[in-house]
Amino acid sequence: MATGTALMRPLGRSGIEVSAVGLGCWAIGGPAYRDGKAIGWGEVDDEESVAAIHAGIEAGVNFFDTANVYGTGHSERVLGRALKGRDEIVVATKFGNLFDEATRTATERDASAASVREQCEASLRRLDREVIDLYQFHIGDYDPKAAEDVVAVLEQLVDEGKIRSFGWSTDDPERAAVFARSEHCAAIQFAFNVLDGSSPVLDLCEAQQLAGILRGPLAKGALSGKFTTRTTFAADDVRHRMDYGGEQAPMLAAVEAIRDVLGARGRTVAQGALCWLLARSDVLVPIPGFRTVAQARENAAAMTHGPLSDEEMAQVRQALETHSPD
Repeated sequence: MATGTALMRPLGRSGIEVSAVGLGCWAIGGPAYRDGKAIGWGEVDDEESVAAIHAGIEAGVNFFDTANVYGTGHSERVLGRALKGRDEIVVATKFGNLFDEATRTATERDASAASVREQCEASLRRLDREVIDLYQFHIGDYDPKAAEDVVAVLEQLVDEGKIRSFGWSTDDPERAAVFARSEHCAAIQFAFNVLDGSSPVLDLCEAQQLAGILRGPLAKGALSGKFTTRTTFAADDVRHRMDYGGEQAPMLAAVEAIRDVLGARGRTVAQGALCWLLARSDVLVPIPGFRTVAQARENAAAMTHGPLSDEEMAQVRQALETHSPD
């Protein structure tokens, strides 16, 4: 049993309840590549990853989000190992990307009915589970008309007991609306954080009673408040292409403008960014990433602080409105 105090939120219309802060498992997949470019977060320690998952559960997290392509299968395997015998933990994964595990290379995208079924079975094996709680389409720009065929396959997988609910990882509200019409759609996953806190996808989620699963709630770590203009990353880290001394410098300046508000009342800056999201809407479930026990505990502890107050939300809004980065 978890010893932490967790705020709980409905996973859309699924009837499943999840912790208001989940944990995203992209980073623990380790290195992976597409077209010669890194799509992973670099080398990881699997023992630390397993310990971090357990630490998150102890701190109140019951929701973990991964994808078949994270580490080209490795993230699912690590999560499955960590959750062995823990069927009460809610697991979300994604499909649509094919890959070569031996070379850790993403190869192509496929959402044909036969492939979706094969990908689902492969994820179930790697996760070592009988059913996937939330199965998410991972091709964000897929043809919305063709997506209706994807929905049909997902509804069949629900009927067969392979998955409990499904969603789409997309930042486009028109595409999200295609899935939202279906009975067992429970969530839309999209990019959202305090620095970019306006999205028509959120409006759709609220109107359709869907959970908004949030990618990038800490802006790939920038909202930890620990980056500087000199911060760089290894070539096998997806953030290697980020230029915090150039193109991304305004982002760091914006973080500085709201640092004091986010970090007030005993919160870390990262916790404050998560607490802002908890206050922004009751449908939002941020899934910050982690690679260490300390990071998992810090992210989970945002729930003990709870949503920012109305006054703090106003202070953040004012700071961002008046902030004018050089």
